[in-house]
Amino acid sequence: MMTRQILPQRRACETFQIRFWNQQFYVTVGFYPDGNPGEVFIDGGKTGQGVQATARDAAVVLSLALQHGTPLETIKRAISRDGAGNPTAIIGAIIDRLTEDHAAANPASRA
Repeated sequence: MMTRQILPQRRACETFQIRFWNQQFYVTVGFYPDGNPGEVFIDGGKTGQGVQATARDAAVVLSLALQHGTPLETIKRAISRDGAGNPTAIIGAIIDRLTEDHAAANPASRA
């Protein structure tokens, strides 16, 4: 069993908007000192809606997976996608965004 890597009390973060399920979501990602994501928060939808609860729960599960060392690429390959390769859930859209941002910030990782 892998040990959970706790994020430092003060850490860099990024907030961005993403549109999915025909709704606007705000996503905040906290980063480890090495630049890798370690936590995700998703806010969107109306309070009490199932979509809000689903998004928030997905963020918790993604955060725990990252903190236990699961690579983003592994999660990206495991999530559900439609016939065109697009993610079928909000968490997939966020993972796609994070892997695109990571590749842009680390050109050597694309080799």
